[in-house]
Amino acid sequence: MSDLEALMWTIEKDPFLSSTFGSVTVLDRVPDLARLRNRLLRMVSRIPRLHQKVSHGFGRLAPPEWLDDPEFDIDYHLRHVALPAGSSERDLYDLASRIVADPFDRTRPLWEHTVVEGLPDGRAALIQKMHHTITDGVGGVRMSEQFIDVSRDAPDVEPVTIVASEPPGDSLWGTASQTAGHAVRRTVDLTQRSLGEAGSLARHPGRLVHVPGDVTGTALGTIRQLTPSTHGASPLWRERSLQRRLEVLEVDFDQAYAAAKRLGGSLNDLFVTATAGAAGDYHRMMGAPVATLRMAMPVSTRADRSAAGNSFVPTRVTVPTGIEDPIERFRATHRLLTDARRSQVVGILGSVAGLANLLPTAVLVRFARQQVAGVDFATSNVRAAPFELFIAGASIVATYPIGPLAGTAFNLTLMSYRGRLDMGLNIDTGAVTEPELLREALARAFAELAVAGTST
Repeated sequence: MSDLEALMWTIEKDPFLSSTFGSVTVLDRVPDLARLRNRLLRMVSRIPRLHQKVSHGFGRLAPPEWLDDPEFDIDYHLRHVALPAGSSERDLYDLASRIVADPFDRTRPLWEHTVVEGLPDGRAALIQKMHHTITDGVGGVRMSEQFIDVSRDAPDVEPVTIVASEPPGDSLWGTASQTAGHAVRRTVDLTQRSLGEAGSLARHPGRLVHVPGDVTGTALGTIRQLTPSTHGASPLWRERSLQRRLEVLEVDFDQAYAAAKRLGGSLNDLFVTATAGAAGDYHRMMGAPVATLRMAMPVSTRADRSAAGNSFVPTRVTVPTGIEDPIERFRATHRLLTDARRSQVVGILGSVAGLANLLPTAVLVRFARQQVAGVDFATSNVRAAPFELFIAGASIVATYPIGPLAGTAFNLTLMSYRGRLDMGLNIDTGAVTEPELLREALARAFAELAVAGTST
C-alpha cells in the first residue's frame, strides 16, 4: 500500500472514518449471471488486488502489503438477492445504502458485487462496493470496463481460473528486516526529493526570486489542510452518526455543460456551486443561515491508464453558501477551486501520511476525527461513458455513485453517463435530519444555474 492507502486502512478502525465507496447501477433487466461471473473472473485475473488480501507489516513501521488470497472464491464476491414483491427503487436505494455501510471482512479481498432482482417493470440492479485502498473513483470506473460491454449481445469470455501465488515464508527476523528497509527507503526518498529541489535551485538561481511566495503558498495550503477544527462551519451538522440514506438526482449533461461554459468555468465548478448553494438553501430553510461551509474534495492526479491504486489528493475548501445570486456564487466558487487546483500541498500531504502512519492507532484515529470534524460535506466528480453500455446482456439505465462519508454530513458524487449527470447523495441522517429537503434544494440549485447560464 501507499502511505495514503495505509492511512485510510488504519483509521477506519473507527467506523465513522470508513473509506468504502460504491454505486448502484439500474439495469433494464436481470443480467446473465454466468456471463457476469466469467467477466468478473477475467477482471480479477487482470487486476491482482482483487484477489489479494491485506497483510500487515512489522510494528506499523511499514505500510500493509497485498498478498494473494489462497482461498479466493468468486462466488463470495458475486452475490444475488431479490427484493420482496411490490418493492420500489426506494427499497433498492435503502438496500444499497445498507450494503455499502456494512464493514468488509478484513481477512478477504475487499470488494463485493450484488445483483438485485425484483424492481418494477422487470428491472434489476447491480450494487458495487469497494474499499478505497484498492482504488479510487477513477480507477473504479476503469475496473468496470472489464465487465461492461458496448452491445447487448457481446460474446462471452472463456472462464478463468485464479491461481494464488505461494505466500512468502519469511521469518520474524526477515519481516523485521524488510520493514526496516522500507523505513530507510522512505527516509532516503524524502531526502532525495529535498536535495533534488535544492539542486534545481542551484542550477536555476533565478527561481529564488519566486521561492518566498512559493513557500508561503505551500505553508498556508498545508495549514488549511492539516489544522484540526473542533467542528465544521454548519451549526446544524455537528452531530455524526452511522445512520445512512441514499438519495439520487439526475441533471441534463448538455444543459449543465453549456451553462458552465457561458458562466466562464467548468462543469465541476457548476457542480460545486450548485452543491454549496443547496447546502446554504437548506440552512436558510431550517432557520440557520450560514455564509460559508467547509467542503472536502479529491483532486485526481492519475496520469496513466492504470485501474488499481489511488492517485488523488484530498483537499479542503471553504465554499460560499450565503451568496444567493447564482452567477456571483459561481464566480466566487470558480476562483476558489482554481486556487485549490494550484495548491502545492500534494507532496507534503504524501509525506505527512507516511509520518502519520508511525503514530499509535488511537492517536492517529483521534487526529483523523479532529480533521473530519472540521468538514461539513464532501463532493466528487467521476466521468463515465457518453453512450449506452451493457452488463451481461442488460442495458445500463443509470449509475448512482455512493461516495464515502468519512465523517462528513453528506457526500454528493457525480457520474456522467449518456448525456446525463447521475448523482448519488450519501447522507448521514444523524446530521442532515431532512434528507428529502436537501435533495430538493439540490434540484433547484442545478435548475437555477442552468437558467442563469442562458442569461449571460
